[in-house]
Amino acid sequence: MNARTEPAHAGSDAIARPPLVRELLLVAGLFLVYKFGRQLATGHTGEAFRNAHRVWDFERAVHLPGEGAVQSLLLHGDGPAHIANTYYAAVHFPATAAFLVWLYLRRPAHYVWARRVLAAVTAAALVLHLLFPLAPPRLLAATGLVDTARVYGPSVYGDPATDTLSNQFAAMPSLHFGWALMVAVGLIVATRSRWRWLWPAHPVLTLLVIVGTANHYWLDAIVATVLLGLALAVILPWTPSGGTLISLRSPHRTQTTAGRAQGGLVPAQRDEQALAGAGR
Repeated sequence: MNARTEPAHAGSDAIARPPLVRELLLVAGLFLVYKFGRQLATGHTGEAFRNAHRVWDFERAVHLPGEGAVQSLLLHGDGPAHIANTYYAAVHFPATAAFLVWLYLRRPAHYVWARRVLAAVTAAALVLHLLFPLAPPRLLAATGLVDTARVYGPSVYGDPATDTLSNQFAAMPSLHFGWALMVAVGLIVATRSRWRWLWPAHPVLTLLVIVGTANHYWLDAIVATVLLGLALAVILPWTPSGGTLISLRSPHRTQTTAGRAQGGLVPAQRDEQALAGAGR
């Protein structure tokens, strides 16, 4: 790259990159906590169904669109439902992992806050899973919705009565949607291409999939959005020194523009200080 396009943060990224072994252990530990935390929320079947009726009735009371309107789009033959089920089963973890790996390798200073936000959202979700167990709409007869994974496949869940690998009564909030939304936000912030504004297609598609397959209510995605917004509000804007970390309007400044802003003497000095602070 020439001086007009080289990102001014390249040097600070190298300084900000956390140790790889530590990050692998940290992410693996967070995943184990996530899995074990979901297991702690099992055994509340009656409460989960009572809460499901409350959520369903509340959505109708506030006139949210019916989840069935989305599912009807998938029930025109086996193909659409099978594709949606595959997306639900296969994209969630790999897309989030790929997002974190890419940030670590290419935007390590952004990786630090993104990992913190994901961890905070996941921790808050686990607390809600414990406090508010919720049966998904596919298990609630009152919804009239089809369990598309069971009918059309593939399915990541077994019989709720015997499934010991996952907690099927932890619908709220939807981490499928929360993580997908964070991937879109993170990539918009960490890149500067005009095409970055296409990344919201990932959470939009995820939302249609989780609702259309009857794995989540609209309210599950709304709560996940609120949790992500709170986590971003706390973690994203401030460095340890109290300065602004990231601007959503201008994700990166080039050396040329940074030099103009400071008389051309010390290119991107303020950006480097901010990003270096994010790695601490």
